[in-house]
Amino acid sequence: MSEKEKNTEEIENEKLEVAEETTKIEENKEQIKEEETSAKAKEELPKETEEKTPEETKETKAPEKKYNKYEENLAKKSDIKWAVALAILGVVILIAVLFSTMFALANMNNTTILDGVSVKGIDLKGLTKEEATAKVTEQLTKELEENIVLNYQEYTTTTNGVQIEANYNIDELIKKAYNIGRGGNIFQNNYEILKCLIDGINIEPELNYQDELLHNVISDIDTKIPGALKQYSYYIEDGNLVITAGETGIATQEERLKKQIIAAISSTTAEDNEMQIPTQIVEPNPIDMKQIHQEIYTEPKDAYYTTEPFTIYPHIDGVDFAISLDEAIELLQTPSTEYTVPLKYTTPEVTTNQIGTEAFPNLLSTFSTKYDITNKNRSNNLVLAAGKINGTILMPGEEFSYNKVVGERTIAAGYKEAKIYSAGKIVDGLGGGICQISSTLYNSALYANLEITSRRNHQFTTSYVKAGLDATVVYGSTDFKFVNSRKYPIKIVAEVKNGIAKMDIYGVKEEVEYEVKLEPVVLSYIPYKTQYVTDTTLEKGREVVKQKGSNGCKTVTYKYLLQNGNIVSKTEISRDTYNAVPKIVNVGA
Repeated sequence: MSEKEKNTEEIENEKLEVAEETTKIEENKEQIKEEETSAKAKEELPKETEEKTPEETKETKAPEKKYNKYEENLAKKSDIKWAVALAILGVVILIAVLFSTMFALANMNNTTILDGVSVKGIDLKGLTKEEATAKVTEQLTKELEENIVLNYQEYTTTTNGVQIEANYNIDELIKKAYNIGRGGNIFQNNYEILKCLIDGINIEPELNYQDELLHNVISDIDTKIPGALKQYSYYIEDGNLVITAGETGIATQEERLKKQIIAAISSTTAEDNEMQIPTQIVEPNPIDMKQIHQEIYTEPKDAYYTTEPFTIYPHIDGVDFAISLDEAIELLQTPSTEYTVPLKYTTPEVTTNQIGTEAFPNLLSTFSTKYDITNKNRSNNLVLAAGKINGTILMPGEEFSYNKVVGERTIAAGYKEAKIYSAGKIVDGLGGGICQISSTLYNSALYANLEITSRRNHQFTTSYVKAGLDATVVYGSTDFKFVNSRKYPIKIVAEVKNGIAKMDIYGVKEEVEYEVKLEPVVLSYIPYKTQYVTDTTLEKGREVVKQKGSNGCKTVTYKYLLQNGNIVSKTEISRDTYNAVPKIVNVGA
């Protein structure tokens, strides 16, 4: 017979015994009741009849003793059952504590994250801290790179977590995940372990981001959505301050949109990655002439420099209204979309160009090209462009723009007609030749090891520099730009005379200087073709070469940095294609 069957039989026997005892007690109660009734009847008899023999007295009390004995036996058995139950419970608790302790101690020696632990829904079961860090980093990085689509009417734009430098503290997340089941006492640890096994524990991370960058994203949307609000604005042109009035329009509800974007970036649901831009109709701010005056007003300041540390402080021109502030405010009384306020400028006594060579003691680079002095118009244009550039000073990090410094090439500015390339032909054009100045400066900037930020090659090869070393410019569309990427200010000295166009760059040598070598390599040539053009002014069959042809080519240009004659680095700076110049032959008809 099994243990379970034995226990069951014992329980059944005990139940029978209790039932029998209960039955006996009930029978005794009935007997006692009858005896009480009989005794009462006897009390009503004469006294002499009430006297009882000792045997009668004994016989009357016997059942009461029997009744108490049964109750005592029943109570004793009940106490025994409770004692057994408590003992069993104690043993169970003891076993649970021992098992729990052994389980917790065994888990302490485990170097991986518990089953059921996740971060932002990413399962980390059985991973070491290093493995978990790699997995979470990869997954969360992908999520932050996913685009959030923002819509308003027909306007659509996107943003993502990268644009606002969003990130999670992954090290802290992995630390929390790893410490689950390890960080508390035995009971806390075991509770967490059981919770992981039953329900799992997911750690939701906090998203960190740059609020200023998010504001910039929304500000950009404000300028591009259909019917956008326009605040008043102003600019300076031809010595005048031009103020444009604002217009009522649509603007985003910035705080609401911020919350939506952050919620979308934090979400793992694809449906949350597209939303409507919350907007509102906003009135523009009124023109504040006093504020504008405060912003544009400038006192003239002389240029100067210091030697320790070596720093140049360029001069600052003074700027002010040419009319009184009250007169400027009075202009606003007449409704208009645009207002013009004349300005006056004050040049300081010492300009940047007057600081002198002592502030720029070292020649950092020089480059020169030749030109035909007999071509008067072209020479004139070279002199004008170089004159605009001469003396230009760039502070560290400041960008040079050829079109901005030289300005528009117009007749009023003194430029003349000279040969240019146009639609595959050599024709006369206003300002012809100035690309020789931009190309000369391009090479000088390269040799000074400056950072080139905008440069394009010509459509055809040039005669003054090798293919791959030119820089074309077209006012309003194609610019040549570079940045002073050195530690100290630089000064450009431009000179055009005696058939030589030269660009020198002066500054202060740094602790580590490099020798620069440029290597343009021709990869292939593009043969020119011959075009025949009917010319009725020529005798029939006669041919006259109107334009000589020249081959085009494809090039790659490298820049080498050397120290003590040894190459330190090699950089590809451009790949260029130059079209072939067609040979044009006029044929008489």
